[in-house]
Amino acid sequence: MHRILVDEKRWIDDTRFLQGLNFCMLLPGPEAQQLATYIGWRLNGIAGAAAAGLLFIAPGALVIFALSALYVAFRDLPAIDGVFLGVRAAVIAVVVEALLRVSKRALKSRAAVAVAGAAFVAIFAFQAPFPLIIAAAALTGLLAARAGRVWFAAPTVAVAAAPDVSLRAGLTAAAVCAALWAAPVAALLIFAGPDHIFTTQAIFFSKMAVVTFGGAYAVLAYVAQQAVETFGWLAPGEMIDGLGLAETTPGPLVLVLQFVGFVGAAKAETGLPPLVAGLIGGAIALWMTFAPCFLWIFLGGPFIDRLSRAKAAASALAAVTAAVVGVILNLTVWFAAHALFAEVGEARAGALVVLAPDPASFHWPSAVIAAAALVAVFRFHVGVLVLIAASAAAGIAMTYFL
Repeated sequence: MHRILVDEKRWIDDTRFLQGLNFCMLLPGPEAQQLATYIGWRLNGIAGAAAAGLLFIAPGALVIFALSALYVAFRDLPAIDGVFLGVRAAVIAVVVEALLRVSKRALKSRAAVAVAGAAFVAIFAFQAPFPLIIAAAALTGLLAARAGRVWFAAPTVAVAAAPDVSLRAGLTAAAVCAALWAAPVAALLIFAGPDHIFTTQAIFFSKMAVVTFGGAYAVLAYVAQQAVETFGWLAPGEMIDGLGLAETTPGPLVLVLQFVGFVGAAKAETGLPPLVAGLIGGAIALWMTFAPCFLWIFLGGPFIDRLSRAKAAASALAAVTAAVVGVILNLTVWFAAHALFAEVGEARAGALVVLAPDPASFHWPSAVIAAAALVAVFRFHVGVLVLIAASAAAGIAMTYFL
């Protein structure tokens, strides 16, 4: 986005782009889509924001709908099983690379490392809720700033003038977005009931849109914990499959949530054909994930100058980003355990609860593909699409010839 919009088309200058990026990092939800929406808003007001935000996600959403339908319809074929054997192993390398990339950006002080470590222990060993971890990290950063402690790196950027959008217009647009976000939830509560999976998904993804900070992998860590362990919508392997599919599609990685909604609804007892139920579930996840992004942009846009200067908010965000490193580390361990072992249980000792893979269920073909994927990523810098394609081919070969 920076290369095309700033360097090539020159629609927006570097200062305004970085200001928008910093602003979007303060918001919950997918920051890439929010940044596209924000830039559209700066260029052409509310209409520009709507066009940029919607078209940013539309191509990827259509691809995910198609891939999710194929996944549900043909999941039991041996060739497809081989494909996802390889994909699951490749995902380990992808997530490890993301973990290291985020770590380099976020862990620039001892305090940040301490927050990351505390977040990992809290979620891995004590299964602390993701929103609680984020709230605790934000409070730590906020209190540090209030006490005058420079514990967390908080980049600053010069503030440019806000676009010519009145406060009234921005708040009106925000109110419309809030109504559009809430209307499906209210309709499902009334007509389907609070226990229907469509209603449950609408409420869950709405809550996720409010409490998830730190990018797609942080969102994914929260969703994996809830969708797999709390609601039982997906098996662990299916969650990993979804990430592999999302890595190969255009658009933001957070579109994996659409896959979660699709597969979860398709597997549920809804009285509808699985593909129809999946289509509805995917649409619910898509709407509840991205509709709030427009709300945050329209609601915060008129006040962006103040937000950009808020050192306390920047410190809180830096602490949250550090905590996200610990959360992604937990996600990495979780993915690796479920990709490499067929049976993964839990070991408990009081409040302590940790993953306990069964050594007898170790799957060596997955380990071989995962090791090769790690070498490909870190030694030869192979791109994600090539990595996943090669790993899928290796998975097929091992399924048929071993």
